[in-house]
Amino acid sequence: MRRFLAILTLGCASACASITGRHAPYASPAALAALRATIEQRIAAVPGAQAAIWLQDLATGDTLAINAAASFHAASTMKVPVMIELFRRADAATISLDSAVPLRNQFTSIVDGSPFALNAGDDSDSSLYLKVGQRVSLRELNEHMITRSSNLATNAVIELLDARTVNSTAHALGASTIQVRRGVEDTKAFNAGLNNTTSARDLGVLMAALAQDHAASRRACEAMRAILLKQEFNEEIPAGLPKGTPVAHKTGWITATTHDAAIIYPPRRPPYVLVILTRAIPERAVAQKLMAGISRDAWQVMTSR
Repeated sequence: MRRFLAILTLGCASACASITGRHAPYASPAALAALRATIEQRIAAVPGAQAAIWLQDLATGDTLAINAAASFHAASTMKVPVMIELFRRADAATISLDSAVPLRNQFTSIVDGSPFALNAGDDSDSSLYLKVGQRVSLRELNEHMITRSSNLATNAVIELLDARTVNSTAHALGASTIQVRRGVEDTKAFNAGLNNTTSARDLGVLMAALAQDHAASRRACEAMRAILLKQEFNEEIPAGLPKGTPVAHKTGWITATTHDAAIIYPPRRPPYVLVILTRAIPERAVAQKLMAGISRDAWQVMTSR
């Protein structure tokens, strides 16, 4: 498995470059227009659903955007720019990923500086709470933050980096409207409307930067993709793809809101980016079914000759 990840992340650029337009299946404008109509029909079939889509062919640069500039609560997709900033600091040698920091379950609200703590029962990764009071490496915290979407790890990393710096880095990479304001479960900030927000386009820009080695150094981007490939929650975009398809992605969900942002690696053609944001869908399983269907539709268009 390690060798496979190395081949995929280290060799994708050269492998993709060897695929010419004559042999690779690239979606035509007509095919993308038909895909748009199909996706819009899927969304309309879910009562009250709101969704945003960003699809980008990394071989041609062609995009399909549906409501892609609309602002959504970012949920855990904001952990992608947090990871990027962490690895950029490692690139600059201002931190080491192997350095250990004390893990605490106490954070301060951005509203008034008052303390708050996280509840392990509300976190998708409760295992890390067993290490509260111990020193944990930034590398391990980042793995928990991405692969298990640990809120505790996220808040620990954001406390070190500062959300404002994360936000500035995302903007510098072209995600111009994303807002990374705070860590997770800051209830006072949530009640005040001070939330992390994103658009489908902004997440798509960041995923493309990761795929094309623009988000940080090439080595750092390779490492970040390898972590995203180990994502443990795969009921959204990956569920609509052929079994075994490599997908480097990050999910996010809160009440009635479910997201996924992915780099998808089909065989025999360069990868593509797909971001799906949804809201106003109370049942997560319904949102997941919609997202898997959209992913399946996109795959068929992006891989057909």
